[in-house]
Amino acid sequence: MSHQPDLREIQIRRITLWGSFVNIVLSALKIVVGVLIHSSALIVDGVHSLSDLATDVLVLVGVKLAQRPPDRNHPYGHYKIETIFSQLLALLLTGLGIGFIYFSVRTIWLKKPVFPGPLMILIAGISLVAKEILYLRTKKVAKRTHSSALFANAWHHRSDAWSSLSVCIGGIASVLGWGYADQVATIVIGLMIIYVSGKIVYQGLIELIEHSVDEESLQAIEKVLDSETTIAGWHALRSRKSAGEIFLDVHIKVDPHLTVEESHEITQQIEKKIKNKLSRPVNILIHVDPDEKAVSYTHLT
Repeated sequence: MSHQPDLREIQIRRITLWGSFVNIVLSALKIVVGVLIHSSALIVDGVHSLSDLATDVLVLVGVKLAQRPPDRNHPYGHYKIETIFSQLLALLLTGLGIGFIYFSVRTIWLKKPVFPGPLMILIAGISLVAKEILYLRTKKVAKRTHSSALFANAWHHRSDAWSSLSVCIGGIASVLGWGYADQVATIVIGLMIIYVSGKIVYQGLIELIEHSVDEESLQAIEKVLDSETTIAGWHALRSRKSAGEIFLDVHIKVDPHLTVEESHEITQQIEKKIKNKLSRPVNILIHVDPDEKAVSYTHLT
């Protein structure tokens, strides 16, 4: 258990640094080419890739702070810092989306058609492939580490891939003669970014309001408790998520004639079984209650 946070941080840092490298290359390529061929969509797409660098920094800082061990003022750890950083990422994305839409609507209103040419399609296509691969790799690590901030960053990569797809479509339309395709593509990019931001905000708020664990994990926990033959029953099961960890507490009923050591051994075995069933770290608190039926039977005899 003590090595899991270190391994988790290493995995998150590695994929994030790879993403930073890709973002630097793509943003430079798109902005430079966009300026040369006068493509607002490609320039905006480059700025979007550049914004990924800021989110990469937020992820690295957020995860680093969240991995600090529990202390007197934060006995449950600092994991929600990571969730808060994911919300900051979403706010950044929202601002970018609104800015992109405003810029494009303004150029259409001023009636400034542009015809960037086929080079726009080539650069956007390269970006589309690179960012989609980066999204899939980042999402895989986010699921493995249960990192809300990294998951938000993965969707930032996906939104960049979508924006590059829009640029490709806009480039094709402009080559065919539509002078406002570049601006429309930029508007579509902005709307997609705002959609992704809303999804990240919703998932973060669910976690911040102490939502229970997902249904699949909850069923796995209940299955372990139901199949445990050393207890007479269980109740008052509560769970909540905090970034990469699950916090769980439950009451179990045991034979009142058991010693404290025997009862403790039962709780240890249950904890072990639950942890083996779940993929993420689990903090479990089990309260032992005497079985009321056994107490009543003992009193009558």
